[in-house]
Amino acid sequence: MNDLSDREEQPERPVEVDGTAYLFKALGRIIKVLRERAGLQQKELAGLVHVGEDLVSSIERGVRTPQPDFLENADRVLEAGGVLRAAIPDVREALKRARTRHPDWFRDYAKAEAEANALHYYAHQGVPGMLQTENHARAIFTRRRPLLSEATIEKRVADRLARQEIFDRWPSPTFSFVLDHGLLMRAVGGPAVHEEQLRRFLDIGRLRTVELQVMPFDRGEHPAMEGMFTLLSPKGRQQVAYTETYNHPNLITDPEQVRIYAERYGIIRAQALTPDESLNLIEKMLGER
Repeated sequence: MNDLSDREEQPERPVEVDGTAYLFKALGRIIKVLRERAGLQQKELAGLVHVGEDLVSSIERGVRTPQPDFLENADRVLEAGGVLRAAIPDVREALKRARTRHPDWFRDYAKAEAEANALHYYAHQGVPGMLQTENHARAIFTRRRPLLSEATIEKRVADRLARQEIFDRWPSPTFSFVLDHGLLMRAVGGPAVHEEQLRRFLDIGRLRTVELQVMPFDRGEHPAMEGMFTLLSPKGRQQVAYTETYNHPNLITDPEQVRIYAERYGIIRAQALTPDESLNLIEKMLGER
């Protein structure tokens, strides 16, 4: 799916009106102080609490939500004496409030995405929000027209990264992505941000719950050239499809229409490079840089 929340501003909601972001920023600063006091690097803490280094970094900067199990483990590893554990009830309450972060038109999809057992994305122009790095997302929102305030940009970035917490969920959903080759070539945010984004593709593509494939230029035409779409399998419900074009979202539940999108997705996966070939292509792009 293309840049889903590039247009997440309608209707406008006061930035962090409930104050949850301030709680997460404060917790992030406390975690950083405790980590440094313990003489640990972010990578070392990540290994001890069994999460990714990027997650620790994002939590410390207040752009990702510290989940209760993370706080429990970090309190033990950092010998915080219950300081982080004591915040868990407030974090749970803040998470409940944060579920209203998305506008009405996006909320049904966001809820289905968060609860899905399987998610399958096809994108041909913009990097799916689920795969974007923090800097890539910030570059997208900074270029948005009409212009967004700095506070709104930071909120949008935090909201986007919060959606990616689904990768840390266990049991994990099944993920697959088919990305058009041209999408990988676009240097959003400049060379450094582009390189970081390519490395993000590699990191996600190497997860055992994810299959990431590239549709190369030499494949010519394929049945999904009309635009991006996503297939979701919500827990306990039939598969649905989602499309979006310039503030016109469409959550498709009609079985016959969903079948058509599923058929298209099956064909483009067969036409695309295999997951191993796709990762090799991205590694080659990085090597050429």
